[in-house]
Amino acid sequence: MSEAEPRHALVTGASSGIGAAVVARLLADGWRVTGVSRGQGSVAHPRYRHLALDLCDLDAIAPAVGDRAVTALVHAAGLLRVGRLGEAAPTDGATMWRLHVEAATRLADLLVPRMGQGGRVVLIGSRTAAGAAGRGAYAASKAALVALARSWAAEVMPRGITVNVVAPAATETPMLTDPSRSGVAPKRPPLGRFIQPAEVAAAVAYFLSPEAAAVTGQQLVICGGSSL
Repeated sequence: MSEAEPRHALVTGASSGIGAAVVARLLADGWRVTGVSRGQGSVAHPRYRHLALDLCDLDAIAPAVGDRAVTALVHAAGLLRVGRLGEAAPTDGATMWRLHVEAATRLADLLVPRMGQGGRVVLIGSRTAAGAAGRGAYAASKAALVALARSWAAEVMPRGITVNVVAPAATETPMLTDPSRSGVAPKRPPLGRFIQPAEVAAAVAYFLSPEAAAVTGQQLVICGGSSL
């Protein structure tokens, strides 16, 4: 990635949580950012543009993205719907799959072919991808991101493009207090606190940096000790 070229990232889920933290970090690092979310959010910055888009409307993605060309794609949009085996609503699983996996695929199909040498893709996964009671459909959709990242990484490696996953444990975002998860409480990591969105954003910034040019097809788990 040449320093003479403007670095431009498209970040989904930009209005809150991890996505908002990624936007803030990249703007601080000098990136130009297009933030994708249904709501406008509160970012006011000369290098920031908002793209209003419901990523669950898959057919709306291509017209909204248009002919944009970016240096990096960060897919941070996500939602959590919980439910144990035999109790979970099938529509909840389908919605999570659509947002986490199918939307990521549509965006990558559009944007990665336009990336040059040094392009980057980072998908926000979850430590839960390893499996967790009451979160089966969510875990499956996040585990799929790892398979996508490794497959895409192998395909685009000859072009100098990397694809990686950042997978945090329970992170202090609005998702923690979502009423839809009332039956499955968030588990505080052994570290004694929830992961902070800025910590996830720092990992994303590393994967987007020149120093990470040789790192691809990997999953970085920010677990706060949960995996020990």
